[in-house]
Amino acid sequence: MKDLEKARKTINETDREIASLFEKRMSAVHDVAMYKIEHSLPVTDSDREAEIISRNASYIQSEDIRSYYINFLKNTIELSKQYQHKLMEGVKVAYSGVEGAFAHIAATRIFPDGSHVSYASFIDAYDAVVSGECDCAVLPIENSYAGEVGQVMDLMFGGNLYVSGVYSLQISHSLLGVKGAKASDIKTVISHPQALDQCAGYIRKHGYEAKQAANTARAAQFVAESGDKSTAAIASEETAALYGLEILDHDINESATNTTRFAVFSRVENKVRKHEKNNFMLMFTVKNVANALATALGVIGKYDFNLKVLRSRPMKELAWKYYFYAEAEGDESSEKGRAMLEELSENCDMLKVVGHYSVETDLKK
Repeated sequence: MKDLEKARKTINETDREIASLFEKRMSAVHDVAMYKIEHSLPVTDSDREAEIISRNASYIQSEDIRSYYINFLKNTIELSKQYQHKLMEGVKVAYSGVEGAFAHIAATRIFPDGSHVSYASFIDAYDAVVSGECDCAVLPIENSYAGEVGQVMDLMFGGNLYVSGVYSLQISHSLLGVKGAKASDIKTVISHPQALDQCAGYIRKHGYEAKQAANTARAAQFVAESGDKSTAAIASEETAALYGLEILDHDINESATNTTRFAVFSRVENKVRKHEKNNFMLMFTVKNVANALATALGVIGKYDFNLKVLRSRPMKELAWKYYFYAEAEGDESSEKGRAMLEELSENCDMLKVVGHYSVETDLKK
């Protein structure tokens, strides 16, 4: 009997300590959420969760109870995430397009607790963050089929927002018609020019007339409002549900790997670095001398930074002048990175780091 009372006393004392430590931990979680809000970062960080579980599980000496402690950790992390989600409710996220567009889908998957605000153009969404009207913007920077999104690249070059994360969304187009329509009824399809291009083979095969719309969601909205059984939209499955359309055919785009990369733009640079998985984004112009570009690229390689992406874009205000966009693996804030940037700046007329990200996240359903 005394042994039972002693054990229960130990449990009660331990629970009191755990309660105090839980409050301390959740206070730190609150600070983490505030940082994520300021720097436009999502709640879920799978790498960080795996790191916590792996490290903390090693503190348990008894193999018999280690698995129970891992479950305890997982439950604690889940509660922390629930608290962060609550704190992040109402974060205003700008995107270009209307509800149901792929940018809207990306924004809702990255920030499921946010208030998602539609803007008519990329520049309007970007400027909404600059002015403080929104906390961040989710904008496309590249499509695997159509290439870079030039307007957004130009905003990155001329603007002062930072990229805090990069996310990839697989683009799957469907044929959407009004209620009661059949695939055999369709004579005309309407969608964004890129979507029409990505589904060109399917359109030719069925002999459809193609018409352009501002974006895929606008196309779906138009078809829903028209009530015309002979007209279909090319858009996402999510869009069908939003506008009360029927899915007449799935996955009609030519490329099964059609993917768009989205970047999150915020006013404040994210200072957190994951040294094993860093990627940084540079924009620069080179001096008008022989081998200037080759010299600049040589500097990046000299310091062992692996260049993953290099693109050129025309400068609007200067004919036949170009700026360059690069993505490289590594930490540009490290001692080696600072030395690289210092030497690179000596070979460039303009140089700026526009952001960094640890791992490009796949926005799966």
